[in-house]
Amino acid sequence: MNGKPKESDWKQYSDMIELLKERYLKETNQRLSAILTDVDRSATDQFWDTFNEMKKEKKVLQECLDRHSRSYMYLSMLLMLRHGMLKEKDLSGFSEELREQLTTHLKMEL
Repeated sequence: MNGKPKESDWKQYSDMIELLKERYLKETNQRLSAILTDVDRSATDQFWDTFNEMKKEKKVLQECLDRHSRSYMYLSMLLMLRHGMLKEKDLSGFSEELREQLTTHLKMEL
């Protein structure tokens, strides 16, 4: 994305960060809980598999959320889309230009 984001895009992005984080963590916690309660795994495997998943998720959270700034907004949104924290339906309130840039960028990666 060239230059600073539109003010309306920045405001929407800023307003939804907490919601995106909580929704993502709710889904992640459910997945981790399933690992911890998987009767087909030993208690040791449950623990270590969950621990390793939590380490991966820590990196995802840091990558997506640690740099909350206008200049990093586009990259942050792209990373959130890649990791499933931001869903395509969440883009509906953003400018058409930003939506097109993000979806085009994602398609180029495939």
